[in-house]
Amino acid sequence: MSFTQQFSIEATRPSAGEIAALAEILPRDTPVYFSAVPTITPQELIAGAALLRKAGLEPVVHIAARRLGSAADLQALLDRLHGEADVRRLLVIGGDVEPIGPFADALAVIQKGRLRDAGIEEIGIGAYPEGHSRIPAGRLEASLDEKIAFAAAQGLRVHIVSQFSFSPELTLGWLRKLRTCGITKPVKVGMAGPTSVPGLLRYARRCGVNASLQGLLSGAAGSLLGHVGPDRLVEALSLAADIGDAAPHYFSFGGTVETARYACATARRLAAGHAMAKSN
Repeated sequence: MSFTQQFSIEATRPSAGEIAALAEILPRDTPVYFSAVPTITPQELIAGAALLRKAGLEPVVHIAARRLGSAADLQALLDRLHGEADVRRLLVIGGDVEPIGPFADALAVIQKGRLRDAGIEEIGIGAYPEGHSRIPAGRLEASLDEKIAFAAAQGLRVHIVSQFSFSPELTLGWLRKLRTCGITKPVKVGMAGPTSVPGLLRYARRCGVNASLQGLLSGAAGSLLGHVGPDRLVEALSLAADIGDAAPHYFSFGGTVETARYACATARRLAAGHAMAKSN
């Protein structure tokens, strides 16, 4: 199966109408990551995950460790997510705030959160192809190893979800380094779905992916009009034979439904291209 076939998308507070539209566009069981933005309430998170499940999609809920007030709050949220939305997968992140409770980082949730007891079978953990502005590179690498080891010890399946990048060269180099270091877990490669160049620049600066800003601008041919998608990145990774189990993870900055349409169209286009290449 080609790189683009097993994609996932990320949604921020999708409405009931958007979820219904996603169900019409996306293949059944497509993972939809439900962002735990700071202003969202537990009830909104649970209701949104339940709608995704009912629509035939796979809800993957973000859990931001530092925003959890207590271990009891986490257990209550997980119990309801599993009981009301059959949530089996989480993306466990630190959350770029000071801790308000007992969980200092994502590793603490993995170690102490009793995720398996709450019906969780698989977790995603974050990674940063372009580095992190507040975490040294060596600590990022050690943290990734620790999270994988502790999750495996508790019987959790693990995949890696990367921050988005605009650079094929940086992303391929990072993926190859992961594989060289013996990390074989599936990787959801973060990429920004199509949106305006000013919008992408705004998100890039906010998320600390400045290293590939120049590549984005050159890829946009200097124009600030229209929409720009991750075509260069998708095509480069589709041709790579040494990146292991990897697939696109689309951030829907230009809109969840629009991103879903792009993901499906891209998967069809590249699958047709591969089929034609094999027949020649």
